[in-house]
Amino acid sequence: MTFLLFLQRRKPLVEKLRRERINSSIEQLKSLMGPEFLKQQPDSKFDKADILEMTVSFLTQQLQQNQQQRSQLNQRKHLEASLDDNLKEAEISLSSTVLTSTDEDTDLRVLWRPW
Repeated sequence: MTFLLFLQRRKPLVEKLRRERINSSIEQLKSLMGPEFLKQQPDSKFDKADILEMTVSFLTQQLQQNQQQRSQLNQRKHLEASLDDNLKEAEISLSSTVLTSTDEDTDLRVLWRPW
């Protein structure tokens, strides 16, 4: 019986501590998100639900922007890799053309003799 009594007395204390943690975290969010909140609604007072909703909305926007930036970065890297490959191919083609024409010029000089 004493154990049940202990649990019954402890439950309100545990619940109070849980609520304090929640409230503290919401206040931290409010202070972190303060400038963002002021952009959206400068003269409004926010309740806990507003703070949570606006934070979720802000974080969702940030995630979408990050995904777009990652996508653009991947496209840019792909384009740069493609350009590098094309440049290497052009260099190889140019060097083989130069070698071939040099060989032909040498052959022509050897074959053509004015005397």
